[in-house]
Amino acid sequence: METVTRVEIMRSGHLVRWAAMAGALLLTGACTQATGLAGVSAQSPSTAPATGTPAVTATIPTPSPSAEHQAAEQPPEGEDPVKVPPPKLSKYTYTFPVKGCKTTYQRRLLVLPKTTIWAGEGCAFVAPIGGVVDEVNVQNKWRPSTDAGADREGRFVTIIGDDGVRYLGGHLDSVADGVKPGVRVKAGQLLGRVGRSGNARDTGPNLYFAISWKTGPSLWWVRRGMVEPWDYLDAWQSGNRTLSPREETLALRGKLGETPRCTVQCSSKKVSNDDRPEPEPQPEPQTGDGSPGVVTTGP
Repeated sequence: METVTRVEIMRSGHLVRWAAMAGALLLTGACTQATGLAGVSAQSPSTAPATGTPAVTATIPTPSPSAEHQAAEQPPEGEDPVKVPPPKLSKYTYTFPVKGCKTTYQRRLLVLPKTTIWAGEGCAFVAPIGGVVDEVNVQNKWRPSTDAGADREGRFVTIIGDDGVRYLGGHLDSVADGVKPGVRVKAGQLLGRVGRSGNARDTGPNLYFAISWKTGPSLWWVRRGMVEPWDYLDAWQSGNRTLSPREETLALRGKLGETPRCTVQCSSKKVSNDDRPEPEPQPEPQTGDGSPGVVTTGP
């Protein structure tokens, strides 16, 4: 009986200890759920429900261009360009042979290497370069019945420029006072007035302009033009006034010789005495010294 009692007492003690231990465990779990461990949330994290892409309600401002971007689109206005003089191509300076009038001229070869400078009647024909007067013709001797080659330019003046080149201005209405062989002239000096003498009688007023080299008056076909002049006229009028025909002229003279034979428009028309018309009346022009006008050459 005593043994049974001890056994029961021992069981009761074990039960008390187990109950105490179970209570302690329950108490510890409750505290852990309430406060959690240090630095660890006691509540399970909740995930926010997905609601789709949120709508943007704020106004997005338009970006203003930067200073560099504005500079790229609108470059700043620069200063006026600096005018640079054209390069000096020779030691000579030239002047366009018609002064003070609007002009046009041929820039291609037609029959002869010369050009026709169209200008108003009475416009000034001036020396394209300083030089010495070589030939002067103050008489208009051309007739359509004969069409003599030596007379086709009508009234004309030639000068030998300081560059060694001969320049001819023909179809003149008149020759300037004091212009005669041997007289020295300056670039731009008046030599005559544009007209329609020679075989330009039935055309508009113009200046027959030609470049060649010095020869005797009998070699009139050289005088009427050997070097194409329009490139030089272009330069003298609006480009470079120092572009010189000297080298081209001397080179051509060396190739052809100083007295080449005539090859274009060399013969006059042949007419009988019965068919020859009466000469047209012409006023007797005067040279600067009062003598009758004739074709003259310098010494």
